[in-house]
Amino acid sequence: MSDGEVLHVTGRVLVGPEEVRDELWVIDGRISYDRPAAARDVRTVTGWTLPGLVDAHCHVGLDRHGAIPAEAAEKQALTDRDAGALLLRDAGSPSDTRWTDDRADLPKIIRAGRHIARTRRYIRNYAWEVEPEDLPAYVAQEARRGDGWVKLVGDWIDRDLGDLSACWPRGAVEAAIAEAHRLGARVTAHCFAEDSLRDLVEAGIDCVEHATGLTDDLIPLFAARGVAIVPTLVNIATFPDLAAGGEARFPRWSAHIRRLHARRYDTVRGAYDAGIPVFVGTDAGGTLPHGLAGAEVAELVTAGIPPLSALSAATWAARDWLGRPALQEGAPADLVVYESDPRADVRVLGAPSRVVLNGRVVG
Repeated sequence: MSDGEVLHVTGRVLVGPEEVRDELWVIDGRISYDRPAAARDVRTVTGWTLPGLVDAHCHVGLDRHGAIPAEAAEKQALTDRDAGALLLRDAGSPSDTRWTDDRADLPKIIRAGRHIARTRRYIRNYAWEVEPEDLPAYVAQEARRGDGWVKLVGDWIDRDLGDLSACWPRGAVEAAIAEAHRLGARVTAHCFAEDSLRDLVEAGIDCVEHATGLTDDLIPLFAARGVAIVPTLVNIATFPDLAAGGEARFPRWSAHIRRLHARRYDTVRGAYDAGIPVFVGTDAGGTLPHGLAGAEVAELVTAGIPPLSALSAATWAARDWLGRPALQEGAPADLVVYESDPRADVRVLGAPSRVVLNGRVVG
């Protein structure tokens, strides 16, 4: 779009789960539901319109080995954008991606700083690796560096035990979460297994990533405390390969990973049925490619979440949870247009016909 050009979006505009309009206008990069009095140049886009998708767990600037150059991080962000994911919660990265904030053609990123892990209990080159007595100080550091989130590694394989186990004692996470909250940041944690969850939730954590260890006895606690989960089912799909690769050395861990994978859909559906907030995230950027937000929505539907709720977990509800607007009057025009109704078949999310970011058609 050129300067002064007005975008007219017609068809079915899915303003919210229950609100559908016939059109909206984009004027000076922002949404309006009032026809402009005059416009020199109007471009029309027609289809089924959603707010830009949210990937609430990805890693821009990270690959399997650690931080990557800005050029590679740019390709990751562009891949997400072209797939319709226009708001990303970066759930931990050693890269400084603040430069993307000056790029109107790249998705908006909400950063959680760098992962904070126990010494030698996470992927090499990813995290600050510290001991429990230093955890609050590192949480404070990342709270100041991030965009309102801090990311802990709640559990990982203990090589002496040969299985997943909690990384932090209860007192350390209580002090760390309290410090983050004092500084106005929310806290989330990587958790595959069961035994870290109660301490984290009772210590006041705001979200749990993956949450494959969520059990029937813990679900009421999560629901009562309002702790959200981001299941990253497209990542959990890799568990059988991980288990096979580690079986010779860590058979107990491999068997545990397989059990978590086998009940993944029941876990997510049980959480949803209990009223636990569930959001879309892919874990892209470590070993997974970017651009999978639509595939994760489809996985939530496979798990038994109703399609409209799964859509909301990547759009209206996710944006509200992260404190960002959707398709409200005056909001930045970040939206995705499809040729058919995504409520009828969420698989259409994988093929947007138009992507509009900051009021400009970019795809």
